Amino acid sequence: MHIKGWVKASLIDYPGRIAASLFCGGCNFRCPSCQNGHLVLHPNDYADVPGSEIWSFLEARTGLLDGVVISGGEPTLQADLITFAARVHEMGFLVKLDTNGYLPGVIQAMIDAGAVDCVAMDVKAPLEKYSLAAGVDLDVSRICHSIDVLRSGRVAYEFRTTIVPGVLVEDDVVQVAQLIAGASRYYLQQFSPQDTLDPEMLTCIPYLPSRIQAMADLASQWVREVGVRGI
Repeated sequence: MHIKGWVKASLIDYPGRIAASLFCGGCNFRCPSCQNGHLVLHPNDYADVPGSEIWSFLEARTGLLDGVVISGGEPTLQADLITFAARVHEMGFLVKLDTNGYLPGVIQAMIDAGAVDCVAMDVKAPLEKYSLAAGVDLDVSRICHSIDVLRSGRVAYEFRTTIVPGVLVEDDVVQVAQLIAGASRYYLQQFSPQDTLDPEMLTCIPYLPSRIQAMADLASQWVREVGVRGI
């Protein structure tokens, strides 16, 4: 695993749990609004956190931490993700995966291996706007496949969308909610114009909190639990 950074104790990355958060380098998307742009574009500029350091830390925190969040970048690109996650799980920690959902086979394999307890998948936009939001041409059927894998309910999961002005409006949120209809949890996240991959996004003014909340109210017609973060 190429872990480029970590937070040894977080109260926000695994809701309801105290968790260590590990950040992998590299990504198969180029979202203009991404706030980890250098980690995505130039992962080799960061030294890997030594595996021995991570394992020693986790061994010392058994019974003190609830879980480990594997995030990025995009962690499903890591060749040894499942082996790594399984080892973390065997130590007694819950494992949460943060993913863009573009490699549904990896998500399915993690679930089949019993190596993950919770998955948070970003759903960037309605399908017709996905390439705009992701910054690359892509096969949206992969996104749909991952949504179906998670909606099967074999692990806890949530979908989430960052509401980027100039990219998403109310009707887009409705379309995303319809795409994930019947999901257990969906969160709208406020966009923050800081350290974005596309410098032009730095001048983008976030929507008012009241508008984000109104979007969440619209989405609640299709999803059982809809929340808002970052406002």
